[in-house]
Amino acid sequence: MTRLNLSADEVLLTTRSVRKRLDFDRPVDTDVIMECLDIALQAPTGSNRQGWQWVFITDESDRKALKDIYAENFAAYRQMPRPQYAESDPRHAAAPRVTDSAQYLSDNFEKAPVLLIPCLEGRPDASNSAAFWGSLLPAVWSFMLALRERGMGSAWTTLHMPNGGEQKAAELLGIPFERVSQAGLFPIAYTIGTEFKAASRLPATEVSHWGKWGQRLD
Repeated sequence: MTRLNLSADEVLLTTRSVRKRLDFDRPVDTDVIMECLDIALQAPTGSNRQGWQWVFITDESDRKALKDIYAENFAAYRQMPRPQYAESDPRHAAAPRVTDSAQYLSDNFEKAPVLLIPCLEGRPDASNSAAFWGSLLPAVWSFMLALRERGMGSAWTTLHMPNGGEQKAAELLGIPFERVSQAGLFPIAYTIGTEFKAASRLPATEVSHWGKWGQRLD
């Protein structure tokens, strides 16, 4: 089994959304995925309910069907207006690369040897959405961190779900739509190379508020 022996900080700093560097030709061992899942299941979950369920998709025809659902919604998403950032904003320089890699993933989604749909029992509503998703999403991120340490990568996507896509995916995979919610669609593969850098982000001083909204550190 590949282990990169990264420190905790290195894993946190270099776990990226991987798209173009997913190795579609290298098989993924089920045992490694389950080891990552065992780690992820240590994440916090509201009231210790552990209502999460994890659907791993390896069948080629099912992966292709999910890709088609995703690609249809992605095509509509590409036509939506994009945020505009100042040239000094790190998001300005990154935007073309992100768009290009997102298109690549949309075109090749089904080539990932394994796809994952994390699920949570119940359906969110406006009064409980933060608590609801807070019982699953920490575990999903822990899973991605565990993949990184083992030389694998993924990308957090949700575009298979709009416009009835979540229900289509549920029908395809036998997920009980009325009582189980999907949190995204994740390709899983080994990465091409294992060296990843920290991403360009806004400085912490620009996104933090101390005491009250708008109060910054000196």
